Amino acid sequence: MTPGSDVPVPRWDLSPIYPSLGSPEFEAAKARIGALSRELLSHLETLPPASPTTSAVAGAGSLGDWLAEALRLEDEAGSLYETIAAYAYAIFSTATGDPQALAQVNAAEELGLPLKRAEVLFRNALAARRAEVEALLEGPRADPRVAPFAFHVREEIFWQTRQMKPELEDLAADLQRSGGDAWGRLQEAATSAASADYGDGTRKTLVELRNLAYSPERTVREKAFRLELALCESLKIPVAAALNGVKGASVSLNARRGWEDSLAKAVEQARVTRKALDSLILALEESLPAWRGYLKAKARLLGVPACAFYDLFAPAGGEGRRYSFDQARGFIVGIFSSFDPAMGDFADRAFSSRWIDAEPRAGKVGGAYCIDFPEAKASRVLCNFDGSFNAVNTIAHELGHAWHSQAVRGLPYAYTQYPMTLAETASIFAETLVFEGARKAAGPAERLGLLELHLQDSCQVIVDILSRFYFERAVLERRSSAELAPEELCELMLEAQRRTYGDGLDPERLHPYMWLVKSHYYSPDLAFYNFPYAFGQLFGVGLYARYEAEGPAFAAAYRGILEDTGRMGAVELTAKAGFDIEAPDFWRRGLASFARQAEEFGRLVV
Repeated sequence: MTPGSDVPVPRWDLSPIYPSLGSPEFEAAKARIGALSRELLSHLETLPPASPTTSAVAGAGSLGDWLAEALRLEDEAGSLYETIAAYAYAIFSTATGDPQALAQVNAAEELGLPLKRAEVLFRNALAARRAEVEALLEGPRADPRVAPFAFHVREEIFWQTRQMKPELEDLAADLQRSGGDAWGRLQEAATSAASADYGDGTRKTLVELRNLAYSPERTVREKAFRLELALCESLKIPVAAALNGVKGASVSLNARRGWEDSLAKAVEQARVTRKALDSLILALEESLPAWRGYLKAKARLLGVPACAFYDLFAPAGGEGRRYSFDQARGFIVGIFSSFDPAMGDFADRAFSSRWIDAEPRAGKVGGAYCIDFPEAKASRVLCNFDGSFNAVNTIAHELGHAWHSQAVRGLPYAYTQYPMTLAETASIFAETLVFEGARKAAGPAERLGLLELHLQDSCQVIVDILSRFYFERAVLERRSSAELAPEELCELMLEAQRRTYGDGLDPERLHPYMWLVKSHYYSPDLAFYNFPYAFGQLFGVGLYARYEAEGPAFAAAYRGILEDTGRMGAVELTAKAGFDIEAPDFWRRGLASFARQAEEFGRLVV
């Protein structure tokens, strides 16, 4: 239940995807992906011989037939496999102690191995016939079945330059199941199952303790924080092993695949340029004094000498409104509808059709995510709702992801695979809509608290994200030569927090175990799951400024931007929206709006 409501906080309904993990429908889907994988691998072996010259028409047509069929099979197999894997993970993430769920996650990973091999072979074939492939993509002999996939095909040719021989890629994919993937699940299982005696006859999970960081009572926040640190201390050895395992494997594989370092790979995965990333990081660093000023003003408002880490999420300027789940629904649907009626209808359907699992409970992972099931043309949202405005914001964030998935639903599977940078733009734009809607509707007594909540969230996306970037970069640099002890990981985290938060936080009350509780560090295929949030925050601010200038007509333009996120790089897409993300001034403009809000907040609490 949530405050002011007799309606239970819901669990999601996954039955429209598959009835259950053991259902005939799920087993049939697994059999079908096996057959599709075999068909795709068989087809890739039929690559026609090269033309005598790249300009010869003979051979180009047969290559076009081959490539068109390869793209068709890739599309069908990718869509089905992602749905199977997402379904198994969705079940597991709400019941991490369920052995059947874990077994099905493992089974899904095994089903993906032939597709990994197909990806390697496809890239090799494209690279071997690059000139002929290019003729099919553009020019007088462009093949209309293939040319629409030009961005995807060229990207696959690039990634071929960063892969090992097929037999080594096969081995790496197989070992990842018992290596990086298993280490990531260890972190999830350990942190979702851990609980502490709260001292009142109850036990609280790590997720519940972390949620108490939003309590208006400082004694409650501090007690929960100390219990959280004690739980982390008890988990530090296995979870440090997990982090070493994930990062160690990444460092080794990246070196063998020809990457300069893990950051270089992350930049390509994000479809940005190093120039754009460097400009973003520079602007974030320049903004730190304003954020420290905000935290000092918050300390004054809280009546403490300096904010501790456990004060970051403290309600200030008034406890703030509490929401029942029904009230959260009405608020979000109304705000989305005022921007785009289609987006509002979509959100309303998400609530009414039970697409959202919002109930906190033991065995369920912390945090929040949106997961897509492309074969079923559906998405689901996981969160841990506690009635706060932050929890409302989180639902809006994840529904922003779901709306993004809806916007690309009719495109080929390859063009639904947009990078994290642009994925986070959609979610943070949705958050911005909700905050601005709340701010405009708030009375004078509520405005200070809402401003603080907005700065609180944005401080995490800017300052804490920058600390996570520094931490991960340091870990990857050191992991190339040795494993890191838990104590060393804690010191690197503290160093990163001191560097970003500076004198905005009490240096004796930081959080040395943020590396243990954040699952973003434990993805073997995706390092630096941090800077895309700052990217999305500031690109989203830019898009919202366009909305304010253009009014309701911008909703259609926004849908068009979302549709393009899977078929062009971030620099090109943002240029289409009117922005130059390789220039620091673009990022500075967005950050300046937060600096003005921080100054306003400081004036209000003097």
